[in-house]
Amino acid sequence: MPAKIRKTRADWTAAALTALAEGGLAAVAIEPLAARVGATKGSAYWHFANREALLVATLARWEQEHTEAVITLAEQEPDPARRLRLLFASVLDHPCGNAVELALLAAGEDPVIRPVLDRVTQRRIAYLTTLFGQCGFVKAEARRRAVLAYSAYLGHAHLFRMAPAAMPSTKQQRRAHLDESMAALLSRQN
Repeated sequence: MPAKIRKTRADWTAAALTALAEGGLAAVAIEPLAARVGATKGSAYWHFANREALLVATLARWEQEHTEAVITLAEQEPDPARRLRLLFASVLDHPCGNAVELALLAAGEDPVIRPVLDRVTQRRIAYLTTLFGQCGFVKAEARRRAVLAYSAYLGHAHLFRMAPAAMPSTKQQRRAHLDESMAALLSRQN
């Protein structure tokens, strides 16, 4: 019989993210996650004091991977308009990648989730505001466009999940939609 491989915190948070995407907040439970990772409940309690501690670690991972890492990647592009395009393209090119975000938004009143959503939303809007400012918009207009862009992002994520037939389905359609979205967001006409 092969030796069991010890599960790490990363194994548990990865499984929790998958469970969250598939079944929402209620799916982040120790016993089903133990079955998912092929470990005992004791393994979870070795790494986390309780379910809430697992959830906190999972949310930290999500925030790092889906906000900070994305911003770091975008920052490699020197042109701010292209950075905006890169951010929007990531949503359109990977429409299923937002299931965790939608699950978190659905559970937004949870006292563990609410502060993380608030922090992530503020960080993302601040980053978008900076990008629109770098594109030449004054601060108030940059902020307004950032909120509009973030709202569009959330709307795209929601529609891809809940009404995929309403969204562009082919790569060519997604590219055209991206072009139109970027033109609207960067337009200087009133």
